[in-house]
Amino acid sequence: MSRPRTSPAAKPRLPVAGSVFTAAEREYFNAERRLARVATVGRDGTPHVTPVGMWRHNAELDTIDVTGRAFAEKKKFRDVARNGRAAIVVDDMASTDPWRPRGIEVRGRAEAIEDPEPLIRIHPDRIYPWGLDDESRPRSV
Repeated sequence: MSRPRTSPAAKPRLPVAGSVFTAAEREYFNAERRLARVATVGRDGTPHVTPVGMWRHNAELDTIDVTGRAFAEKKKFRDVARNGRAAIVVDDMASTDPWRPRGIEVRGRAEAIEDPEPLIRIHPDRIYPWGLDDESRPRSV
């Protein structure tokens, strides 16, 4: 049986009473969004960006959890296990006429967790929303 693996840079956060995300951002995360992109940094410093379809806002920990098939074997998982950093972008088009893109980028500390299922858990340090509402602003948390 494998031992849970987390990157050395990750410091797990306790459950939070409030959220670092605005109500509009949480609503956006919980709506029908299927595709996102995760960015990590390879061993040689090269950026690595991949689409992911299995992700969610973990309301209990106020993190973004990303998983997938054979996830522990993926480069993005190994990158996070090694350096403890990741970002995710979730976006779509609210309208094409008029042109209205919207989305959220979340950057932060990340954990590569093996048990009970392999996943990357991103703890937000920086949130960059666009096109959601008038309340959401880029910010460090």
